[in-house]
This record gives sequence, C-alpha cells and structure tokens, in this order.
Amino acid sequence: MRSIRDAEVKGKRVLMRVDFNVPTDKDNNIIDDTKIREALPTIEYVIQQRGCLILMSHLGRPKGKPDEKYSLKKVADRLSHLIHRPVAMAPAAIGPEVAAMVEKMQPGDVILLENVRFYPGEEKNDDEFSKALASLGDLYVNDAFGSAHRAHSSTTGVAHYLPAYAGLLMEKEVEMLRLVLEKGQQPRMAIMGGAKIADKLGLIDNLIDKMDIIAIGGGMANTFLKAQGIEVGRSLAEDDLLDEARRLLIKAESKGTALMLPEDVLIAAQIAADAAVQTVDVKDVPSDMMILDIGPKTVLKYQEAIATARTIIWNGPLGVYEYEPFSHGTREVARAVASSSALSVIGGGDSVAAVHDLGVEKGITHISTGGGASLEFLEGRELPGVAVCEAVPTA
Repeated sequence: MRSIRDAEVKGKRVLMRVDFNVPTDKDNNIIDDTKIREALPTIEYVIQQRGCLILMSHLGRPKGKPDEKYSLKKVADRLSHLIHRPVAMAPAAIGPEVAAMVEKMQPGDVILLENVRFYPGEEKNDDEFSKALASLGDLYVNDAFGSAHRAHSSTTGVAHYLPAYAGLLMEKEVEMLRLVLEKGQQPRMAIMGGAKIADKLGLIDNLIDKMDIIAIGGGMANTFLKAQGIEVGRSLAEDDLLDEARRLLIKAESKGTALMLPEDVLIAAQIAADAAVQTVDVKDVPSDMMILDIGPKTVLKYQEAIATARTIIWNGPLGVYEYEPFSHGTREVARAVASSSALSVIGGGDSVAAVHDLGVEKGITHISTGGGASLEFLEGRELPGVAVCEAVPTA
C-alpha cells in the first residue's frame, strides 16, 4: 500500500478518514475511546509534519440526516484532550462554512467534520458528495480499517479525486492480518466462535486452506456437531447449513487441517445469569437443554493446542459470554492465548472484550479494530477502503 510516509504532508490539507464510531451510554457519553486512541499515531504524524488535518468519520446510524445524538462534538472534545491541542468542530461535513474554516487553517491545525452519515450520499457513495468532501483536501488518507469493507464516499469515493494513502493504523492492521494468513510460522491456529456459522462460512472455508488447526466454539459449533449426527437439544443450530458444515468437515480432513469441536459442554434450560448449569459430554445433551459454553475437557484440549501454536488468529466468543455462567470457556482461552509465545491477532466483539476484561492485552500481539472488516479480510475478500490505497492514483 501507499503509506502516508510516502506523501509530502508539510503545508498540505490532509483529508483523513478515521473510525471514531465509539460506543456511548444512554446519555451519549463516550464509554470506550479505544478507536480514537488507535488513530493517534497517524494524527500526530500529520501534526508533526506540519500538515493541516481535516478528519472525517461516522458515528452510529443516523440514516442520512442530522441527529444530535450522533454528533461528533463529544469526540472532538475527547480528541482535543488526548492530543493536547484544540480540535475545531465543523458545523457540517461540507458546505461554505466548512470550506471557510479549512481556508483559514495553519500547519498543525486540526478540524473534525460533522458525521458524514448525516448525508444520504455517504453510504450511497454518491459522486457529488464524494467530490464535495474531496474539495477540502490536497490528499486523502484512509486510516479507518474498521470501515474499510464499506464502499462509501468517505472511504473510497474521495479517492477518485485525490491521491490516496494508507494511515499508520491501516498499514498495521493489513500487515498483521496478512502476516497471520500468509507468513505466520507453523503450526498456525484459528479459534472461531460466535453464534452462527452462516456469518463465517467463507471465513472458515478460507482458513481451512491457511491453518493447521481450527478450534470451533460458540453457537456455530452446534451446527458442526449436528452435522455429525450429534443431538444438541434446544441449542442454536442452523439446520439449513448442515450440508455446508459436512462439506467443511470433509474439506478439513482432506487438507489435513485439524478441525477441533467441543467434547464436553455447559448446558442449561435458559440463558440467564442465575441459570442452573450442568457439564455433560456432547453426546449426552438432553432434548430440553441448550449448549451455552464449552466444557472443562474442551477448554483443556484447546489450551493444549494453543500451547503448540506459533501463530494464532481468534474471532468470536466460545460461549454466551455476556452471561457470567457461560463466560468461562472464552476467558480461559483468552488467558491461554495471552500466555502463549505465539504471534497472536484477535479481531472482533466479545473475544476482544474478554481480553480487556481480564487485563491481558499486553500478551496479545495485535488487537484489531476491524470487526466486520477483519472478517472479510480473513475471508480473502477485497476491502474497498484498502484497495484505494493500493490502486494507481487517479489524482
């Protein structure tokens, strides 16, 4: 990719897409500023290089119209605190007032545009909206890996009018994911969790070609178990995908990829914090019960595999993590990954939450900000926001 390090930044207006889609509470207060902090290296690089920095992002799903709930004003305040300098909040993303603000910028100044999703043209990748955004900058930097799988105006459209470069976070994300997929040392291990196999069919298919070991948990494991003729009671399982699950099992065997499934599980009659929990062999699940976590024998089996791995990629919880009785498997796997000497990359949702909850982040090589983008990248799909930083410049 073309890196921001390859661009002449001094005195230039740098239009940068960041992912400031931070979680907020019911009073719209930021409850986790990780995404803002992850963008700081690129932001500080532009400031140090004496560029004029114009930041753009989305927040939430305002459905193409202004909504104070999704304003980026609170983000501008937090960013200003983190970089110890003023961040001017634009009243809109485009228009005469915004253009006037940009015109007055001095090297080292920072402006944050208002939520780009306040405009219907953003998600439609509308050419006129893309052109209006691009008119604010001399060059475009995409540092929003978390939105790189979206072909929107602010992620791809502006690259039709400005030379495009990858920010430092974008570079790091792509480098680490490519490393585990293509160049990681063997044995390579993938740990896959989450509710549904439908969400990750292509991902598992691709990983069978890349990995030596794939350990599966969460609701998706139930579909694989059922495909082997094992009854899973009232557990979540996708009957319409049993043939696909069988195909993946056969493919893994033919490729010599060890596809590991639970041997014992935690079951309960209901998903609740005070549920009565039992541990049973996977072949002994009663018809009126649900599988809600992997059991202790399975945890040990997965931990032993983790200990042998030199490269690990993990996405998704291995049980219903948000309920304490069913969080044990995910937590123990998180501890094992953090304690291993493997190059480890974690992407998405409750697997990241488990690492943060346990305070073992320092044991992980890279925690992706990507979510859906990470999954699509690992599936082998081209991400539009990455592709614009690799294509021959059009401007």
